[in-house]
Amino acid sequence: MNASTQIDILSVVIFFGSVLGSVLSCFFIMKPSANREANRFQGLLILSMSLIMLEQVLNLTGYIVSVIHLTFSTAVLNFLIGPFLYLFVRRSLGQQNGRREWIHFVLPLVYLTYLVFSFVQPEEFKYNIYVRNFRPEWPLLEFTQEINSDPLGINRNINVLTAVQVLFYIGLSFFRVMRRADASGTPLLRLNDEVLRSLRDVIFHILVIILIFIIVKLTFRGSYGDYFITVYISLFIFYSTIRIINDSSYFERHASILDVTPEKYRKSTLSEEMKIRILNGVNTELSANRYFSNNLASLSELARRIGESPHNVSQVINEKLNQSFFELLASYRVEEARKILSDKRNSNLTIEEVSEMVGYNSKTAFNNAFRKNSGTTPSEFRKSSYIS
Repeated sequence: MNASTQIDILSVVIFFGSVLGSVLSCFFIMKPSANREANRFQGLLILSMSLIMLEQVLNLTGYIVSVIHLTFSTAVLNFLIGPFLYLFVRRSLGQQNGRREWIHFVLPLVYLTYLVFSFVQPEEFKYNIYVRNFRPEWPLLEFTQEINSDPLGINRNINVLTAVQVLFYIGLSFFRVMRRADASGTPLLRLNDEVLRSLRDVIFHILVIILIFIIVKLTFRGSYGDYFITVYISLFIFYSTIRIINDSSYFERHASILDVTPEKYRKSTLSEEMKIRILNGVNTELSANRYFSNNLASLSELARRIGESPHNVSQVINEKLNQSFFELLASYRVEEARKILSDKRNSNLTIEEVSEMVGYNSKTAFNNAFRKNSGTTPSEFRKSSYIS
């Protein structure tokens, strides 16, 4: 086997990007925070991309020949990017673990099983795969292949399958964000809510990555075009690393590693007195005027009621309460629901009726919000309240 190596500046950039990405993923996965569930899936998403990048570095430099048995080791991770993105979006929007979420990992598990046909191939086979993709000028090795490495032809079409699967999850994620933006009455391109803005941006950049992937596979022979994808991801990892170093509260906010929107609140002209006035207005509308019970409640309408811009109201809620508008709204609704459910005089009310009384149009949305804020379902809370 030819074990010569070649290192260039792009390979160095990608290598450091993959290492930094792996380190950042550990912080997202392990660091306790208010949005830990969402961060865990974001960390897994970053880790998957970082490991894929690391194998690309080995391929691009030729060091893969020294560890040729690692060929195909990250192939299944391509099918985890979409599910991790979608579950990150769900958790960021306050949607808890669903009973059928396991279904998102069926395809990766099936493909991992199928890869056994490739894993058991001799090293000469894996070396030839590397030569065809990265060093076509090198001679191939002769060997006897006893087991078909691709009996169903899946690997021959793996690029198409990867693109379709990731695009499917991008569509699902975008649909979730768009529904929430519509509910708040805010145009998707002019979002004031930090959570929605961050999710919109991460979906956009994953879309850009997959579009680059498609263009590269249609344009370049072999895998040299993967430089464009890995360099693009590396630049965002470097950018996010700088942001995290300069922002001690980064992990407490609903920020994504691919969110490049400048921190709009740092240059705010709001004085502390104005912030207190806005916060008092928010509390008055939600507490005294019970605006939370309006099933069409939105940030823009709340801002109009207190005579402020949605931008300023969103800033104050984030800064003073460390919550997004929707998290604050849910906390008021759940607190009111707890009062209703704990009162035995309301035992004749169904859970659906209670959810409507506090502003929810959907029993499922009510259950998810209640579980997130109380750690139990409305029905379980009602039973425990009556017992005590």
